[in-house]
Amino acid sequence: MYSIYRFFIFYVMNYCADNSKKANKDRNGGLSASSSNGSSVPVTPRSEGEILKTPNLKNFSFSELKNATRNFRPDSVLGEGGFGSVFKGWIDENSLVATKPGVGTVIAVKRLNPDGIQGHKEWLTEINYLGRLQHPNLVRLIGYCLEDDHRLLIYEFMARGSMENHLFRRGSYFQPLSWGIRMKIALGAAKGLAFLHNAENQVIYRDFKASNILLDSNYTAKLSDFGLARDGPTGDKSHVSTRVMGTFGYAAPEYLATGHLTAKSDIYSFGVVFLEMLSGRRAVDKNRPSGQHNLVEWAKPYLMSKRRMFRVLDGRLDGQYSVDKAQRAVTLALHCLRNDPRSRPTMDEVVATLEKLQDPKDTAKFTQKEQNLTCSKSQQSAHASGTGRRISVEAAKAAASYPKPSNSPLYG
Repeated sequence: MYSIYRFFIFYVMNYCADNSKKANKDRNGGLSASSSNGSSVPVTPRSEGEILKTPNLKNFSFSELKNATRNFRPDSVLGEGGFGSVFKGWIDENSLVATKPGVGTVIAVKRLNPDGIQGHKEWLTEINYLGRLQHPNLVRLIGYCLEDDHRLLIYEFMARGSMENHLFRRGSYFQPLSWGIRMKIALGAAKGLAFLHNAENQVIYRDFKASNILLDSNYTAKLSDFGLARDGPTGDKSHVSTRVMGTFGYAAPEYLATGHLTAKSDIYSFGVVFLEMLSGRRAVDKNRPSGQHNLVEWAKPYLMSKRRMFRVLDGRLDGQYSVDKAQRAVTLALHCLRNDPRSRPTMDEVVATLEKLQDPKDTAKFTQKEQNLTCSKSQQSAHASGTGRRISVEAAKAAASYPKPSNSPLYG
């Protein structure tokens, strides 16, 4: 059975790889969305003229963004993804005019790599959704650049980078997230998904994973990267039929098997990410012992036992949660990961459960502890600089690292 599964995955990867270039060249999208006030939104813009109908976005020139990012210097890179590299830049807070580095408001500038696994279609999709949808748990899109062959997107800067880095990277710049902070992040991400699912024209996110959850300085979670988002089914349709795209380990089994996409597909993906948060383990990790490569398959038998579930929970969280809260969290994860999509909860139900797991006191204690740690590091850096020693660029950027490319894409 396992060999059949491996063959199926191998087939999907090769099929999608053969078609990725065609998808990148396809500039025609049939996607639509609804704005924050519930009004209907036109189909995906296909030209600069149509993009300019989006009143909330600024059209930046390429030269402006070169100045704002120090000509896209390597030491301005915040991270990378399937779309391309993300650079740190600066703009004036009021006029949104690009400024000199270090002056004004920090922004994140995502530049399309023409040889990457995503292309013009995903760029337009991102504008179509984030250019019109506004919510505290969606990253804010400030503007774009469409000039010659250049395709760029400009976002608000998220000071703490991706949740993936905080969960899985080790080192002094990434202290283990406390139970309270993890529950806060889970709630914020769930609210973002609930907003999309409840929109007048429902939006299915389709690529919910730890690297697409960005954190601001207060650990507020915001969903980013809408390049694979799709409108949900309309009328009497129960699903959207689409080419299988997303990331291995996160995609719902029924979507992998049939290509039928529903909001419940997002809920399965949420369950995987929530399990990552509870366990401190990646959804797929080939470095684990045999039998532990796939987190969901390994963890499910333990999670169904009140005595054995603690084998799955992150050991770094010991003493930070009550048995009752742990059981509620584990039960929520299991419900989201049910094989039958009809028996999974809605995102509104997920939000309601997570609200009961919040502990503001724990969040405040962790934030204060981290602030003290940050001050200590700043003093150490200042001392090192005063004695002539250099701090590495990587160490300086670590606290705000943005997503790295997925190790297991279903597309590209």
